[in-house]
Amino acid sequence: MHILCTNDDGVLATGLRVMAAAARSLGPVTVVAPDREQSATSHSLTLHHPLRSRRSTDGSLMVDGTPTDCVILAVNALLDERPTFCFSGVNHGANMGEDVLYSGTVAAAMEATVLGIPSVALSYAGPDFESIEGWEEPLAALLAQFVGQREFPEATLMNVNIPPIDPADVKGVRVTSLGKRRYSDSLTRALDPSGREYFWIGGGSMSWDGREDSDFRAIDEGYVSVTPLHLDLTNYKLLQEVEGWDLKL
Repeated sequence: MHILCTNDDGVLATGLRVMAAAARSLGPVTVVAPDREQSATSHSLTLHHPLRSRRSTDGSLMVDGTPTDCVILAVNALLDERPTFCFSGVNHGANMGEDVLYSGTVAAAMEATVLGIPSVALSYAGPDFESIEGWEEPLAALLAQFVGQREFPEATLMNVNIPPIDPADVKGVRVTSLGKRRYSDSLTRALDPSGREYFWIGGGSMSWDGREDSDFRAIDEGYVSVTPLHLDLTNYKLLQEVEGWDLKL
């Protein structure tokens, strides 16, 4: 058992430190993570300049690239042996609904899945990131159950969200679907001190919608949410309908 740990909040993030500590109860761990915050980088790759890695004082490997870069370098260059599992996180903030399309933490787990390595992305759905410290023992128990599966689903990663409550108050684990997130007034348009126009994405208000088994409902009700995410984005239900459009050049 050799476990790769990574994230998108950077090598110094509290969530990564706690997750790696939890993973060490299962076997040897190597941390390969960005040398700075790379949140919302999604599945981006660094193609136009060289990547470099260096070792931090605690033995972790830092890469001056994206979370996806970290996984690619770890598997193909930096590790002496192929990882048995990849854990990405614990992300500082939730990754539910459409968040999974933007998250570097989820993308790192997805890249490992592409490379044929069973993977889990973990996120903490609250703003008090220091509270993640109290989750080391529960996470070790949860990760052990993922690792203990005789056949981890092919081409699938597990997206885990942790409710922002005391671990002792958690009601359990729910297997969930992705909810639907809606933002309003999330784009700011203003002038800088020189009178030049600029735009700032973020902020505003947010609302959620979705099925009864949605990830956000589980979090709201005090459960850990586990959502299986498949790499195949094909909408198979629409294949015949789109064929009926009789598209031509």
